[in-house]
Amino acid sequence: MTDTTSQLDGSVIDFEAAEPAAWSAATWFAVLSMAATSFALVSAEFLPAGLLTPMARDLGISEGTAGQVVTATASVGAVTALLSNVLIRRLNRKTVLVGLTALAVGSNILAALAADFWLLLLGRAGLGIALSAFWALSVAVVARLVGADAAGRGMAIVTLGVSLATIAAPSMGALISDWLGWRSAMAMTAGFAALAMLLQVLSLPTLPASTSNSLADVFQLTRRRGVQLGMIAILLLMTGHFAGSVYVRPFLEQVTLLETGPIALALLGFGIAAVIGNIAGGRMADANIRVALAVTAALMAFAALALVLWGAHIGVAFGFVTFWGFAFGMAPVVLPTNLSRAAPDALEPAGSLMVVSFQVAISIGAVFGGYVVDHYGALGPLTLTAVLAASTVALALLQPRS
Repeated sequence: MTDTTSQLDGSVIDFEAAEPAAWSAATWFAVLSMAATSFALVSAEFLPAGLLTPMARDLGISEGTAGQVVTATASVGAVTALLSNVLIRRLNRKTVLVGLTALAVGSNILAALAADFWLLLLGRAGLGIALSAFWALSVAVVARLVGADAAGRGMAIVTLGVSLATIAAPSMGALISDWLGWRSAMAMTAGFAALAMLLQVLSLPTLPASTSNSLADVFQLTRRRGVQLGMIAILLLMTGHFAGSVYVRPFLEQVTLLETGPIALALLGFGIAAVIGNIAGGRMADANIRVALAVTAALMAFAALALVLWGAHIGVAFGFVTFWGFAFGMAPVVLPTNLSRAAPDALEPAGSLMVVSFQVAISIGAVFGGYVVDHYGALGPLTLTAVLAASTVALALLQPRS
């Protein structure tokens, strides 16, 4: 989402080719509806980080098992990222986007009402479909809304929804679950999605299908060494991140001995730092992507290791949870940019591989993190984060200079 070029209607578009024209009120409304959708979907995706303990207690399962709601979202999303362009190639993109957001509404309602763990997983799987298909379409749709010369500006506004969700979802989830229960927090995300869907219906113009990619286009890219290294970097760093971050609340409860209020503040600090890290990551990626990747991974490894060693102290825990958030904020900018540099002539298929890599990493991270927290305690997942992030530093140093 930070690329400067993309493909639309079979040609390469230079997003910086001309000075962007002023947008009409209708264009602003349409772009903001996309930003609202990204906020709603990502809020629902990140919500379990603040709900894990009460969710596990209510359903009578371990915290490690409860963490697999993240796995359900990501694993279904990985398949969706590969197939979405193939399955919807003839459908109007406005219809698809509204339908995906409606699916998110229903999925969040199902999760909020789930009487057992399997219904909860089913609801989260539906969210995974909506989330991945939305991101697979987002760049092309925004380019059509604002024009090729302003597509980068448009995507920056759409990803603002991600930044706001990163700040709001975990902390709001923790607070609302403490006041009203975790089911009310899940229902809140359904409300966000319903509002986003209404904005789409009112603001998006008709968007007839213009182009699509085949699976052959996507798989062809995996033969390139730069793409392979880019995918491995995503798998290592994001597996490490989600192996540990999903279980930050149990760590803060069991090791730092914090109550719900301070935990919510720590998660809020994580989110604010992630926004700052996003800005810093964009600037570093433009300057030197190889160095940016190494720095991002090194910061995350250091933050996780510091929590393992000194996280029992409240000040240290707050500081390095925030530090971790800064590193995580850099990652969604640096990792896709790193992958796209290896395929400047095929950015849409590269984008599909990027989404798949992220979703697979989230799934693996949640699975291994759940196993480790159940068998080795709250320190285990963060140790795994430090090891995998450090491995990403080594991978970054092996990559060819850009």
